Amino acid sequence: MKVLITGAAGFIGSRLAYMLLNSGYQVVGLDNINDYYDVQLKYDRLATIGIDSSQITPGEMIQSKMYPDCRFIQMDLVDYTGMSHLFAQERFDVVVNLAGQAGVRYSIENPIAYGQSNLMGFLNLLECCRHYPVKHLVYASSSSVYGMNEKVPYSEDDKTDSPVSLYAATKKANELMAHSYSKLYNIPTTGLRFFTVYGPWGRPDMAPFLFMKAILNDEPIKVFNHGHMKRDFTYIDDIVEGVMKVIPSPSDKQVPFRIYNIGNSTPVDLMDFIQTIEKEAGKKAIMNMVGMQPGDVTITYADTSHLEKDFGYKPSTKLSDGIAEFYKWYISYFK
Repeated sequence: MKVLITGAAGFIGSRLAYMLLNSGYQVVGLDNINDYYDVQLKYDRLATIGIDSSQITPGEMIQSKMYPDCRFIQMDLVDYTGMSHLFAQERFDVVVNLAGQAGVRYSIENPIAYGQSNLMGFLNLLECCRHYPVKHLVYASSSSVYGMNEKVPYSEDDKTDSPVSLYAATKKANELMAHSYSKLYNIPTTGLRFFTVYGPWGRPDMAPFLFMKAILNDEPIKVFNHGHMKRDFTYIDDIVEGVMKVIPSPSDKQVPFRIYNIGNSTPVDLMDFIQTIEKEAGKKAIMNMVGMQPGDVTITYADTSHLEKDFGYKPSTKLSDGIAEFYKWYISYFK
């Protein structure tokens, strides 16, 4: 089975590529390698699947040095001509879309990037799946679509029409766009609402990375809402396991469209999360207590019963174990 992973230089995408390759899949990775955060981290993630950054040339396919069934191309989803040529040539069985502009706060500062990447880029991808049919399109949504929903845990049956950031709005738009293409063109689509992913190779703009870096360097951390926050922190390998369960099983409904929460179903107090990092790092955090940031919510909590029922999904990594693995990677990577 040949799988296209967009966002293959990203946190989740690179790990998914590694796991799929070690499970016998053919993988083509795609990423625009933008500079939203340190591009060297992206290149180093690609190196884990044998992609040599010195050989990367925009628009040209390169071969992995480690995996015969792995190739990579630097390309942007907004390049419809390039994407069309790629789909025509490769004839993918499955597409996993993990590309797109991430980050809640950045969507307030730079909204145009989200319109281009998350809306136009996703539309281009849907059009490619329409004209060069695939068996399944799996795409990243987000827990942020629940917005101002006060009922917890969040269920896929809850309303998601009150986003509190443009990022959340674009993710909800992706779900609606996918539904229309599933209905009109019978394209099987599955959206996965990710809940606060952490672990080795994590994003440097997210709290686990920011906290670890600051604590180890005796720098202050911002603790939003004075610590009165809860997050459904989910370890990267638990997330990837869930994605891999979904990939080979498209919906067979009349309209082949599905949405699933994918999280740990165990929200953690922000202060407890910080204490877990402190314990692993052997250092105390210097905390700067501040108010809520725009676009944020006080709690995320995934009801994953649908994913468990349909695919047997059950995350197994305890927070202390996940943070221990993250700490080991961080110390090794940054020496």
